[in-house]
Amino acid sequence: MTDQHPTKGQLIAGRVLSGLVILFLLFDAGLKLVAPEVAIKYSPPSLGWPLDVPTMTMLGSLLLIPTLLHIWPRTAILGAILITGYLGGAIATHTRIGSPLFSHILFGVYLGLMLWGGLWLRDPRLRALIPLRAGASQ
Repeated sequence: MTDQHPTKGQLIAGRVLSGLVILFLLFDAGLKLVAPEVAIKYSPPSLGWPLDVPTMTMLGSLLLIPTLLHIWPRTAILGAILITGYLGGAIATHTRIGSPLFSHILFGVYLGLMLWGGLWLRDPRLRALIPLRAGASQ
């Protein structure tokens, strides 16, 4: 395994990607926790989730905790794994109700790619675990 540190460009790109995802996730979790009535008002009734304050609080907590874990470098990979699970639930929910593919169903995939891409660019441990190599594999 290599312990190659990221280049300055990789570090900047990784921080930008990670920052965008983190800001979105914190906003989403915060809205569900601080103003659950607003989150309920703008949630489509067809999602199949109870649209009430306890549900919004639970969903907000289930998103905030892994996002905070992801922010701290020491637990960033654990946070990314837990966020990926949360996003999988969102993808499944939108698939089940027949939401539009590119704007709703795949939105969780887009966030997941940005989340893991940003982490991969910033963290040499993850690059060592998941090396991307050009050309034929050995």
